[in-house]
Amino acid sequence: MTHAGWTRRGLLASAGALGGSLALARLAGAQEPKPAAPAPAPAPKKPLFELSLQQWSLHRALQEGRLDNLDFPVVARKDYDIGSVEFVNTFFKDKARDLAYLRELKKRANDNGVRCGLIMIDGEGPLAHPDEDLREEAVKRHRMWLNAAAFLGCHSLRVNLDGEGSMRKQRDAAVQALDSLGNFAEALDLNVLVENHGGHSSNPAWLAEVLRQTHHKRVGALPDFDNFKDGDGEVYDRYKGVEELMPWACAISAKSYDFDEHGAETTIDFKRMLKIVVGAGYRSWIGVEYEGKRLSEPDGIRATQKLLLKLRDELAAEAEAK
Repeated sequence: MTHAGWTRRGLLASAGALGGSLALARLAGAQEPKPAAPAPAPAPKKPLFELSLQQWSLHRALQEGRLDNLDFPVVARKDYDIGSVEFVNTFFKDKARDLAYLRELKKRANDNGVRCGLIMIDGEGPLAHPDEDLREEAVKRHRMWLNAAAFLGCHSLRVNLDGEGSMRKQRDAAVQALDSLGNFAEALDLNVLVENHGGHSSNPAWLAEVLRQTHHKRVGALPDFDNFKDGDGEVYDRYKGVEELMPWACAISAKSYDFDEHGAETTIDFKRMLKIVVGAGYRSWIGVEYEGKRLSEPDGIRATQKLLLKLRDELAAEAEAK
């Protein structure tokens, strides 16, 4: 019995010791720190700006029938890998109310992953005309295009400020027209943008005054790298002109004419211009607008695109180094 009792006690003691050891092991394991989760990969940095293709860059192909307006978004993606387009109403002038046509245009853009960015409006009446009837008819016709732009999913409509009379009378007329269009555009979640594009609008001082007096949050500017003249019709400093319009900029037109053997634009200092644009805090679309004659339209577009992307990288690297 003694031996047997001792054996049972020994077994019980051994079992107790084993249970305690296992409990301690479990406790120790529970207290061991878990391996740290891998740090998430840093989010890719957003580029300083994105490129959009302006339709006027291909105006010769469109006018000569070598390119159809419906295929413009397809060409933008397949030929240039650009994901946003800016139409000119001249190339589908009678289609503003043609829903079947607009539906097909939108489908071709969507099928190719291309955004319809804006429509540039020409020839739809003088928005800066002092004559109220003429001006109201122009406003009405621009509303038609605002509806078309909304259907396509655009962010803006670009308008001109044609008119007659003194600078002051055209300024006051333009403010009235832009306020009216701004109210209409707001309901459609669109912007109405004025480009320095002939007449008094090429004078940045006049255009800035119009925009200051308009005060509508849906009215802004589309600065073009060229097209600047002062109140006397003399050529105006394009860099100063863009800088003066940047507070209202919602789109940019990077106009180009020709390039040297290093790929630099020969008429406009693109880096200087982009420093003004980016320095003003602009981080949206910049339109490629090739208007030269020496290079073919496709080659001019690619040269402009290459230069803009190169300078975008340079400016981003310079900002990172600061």
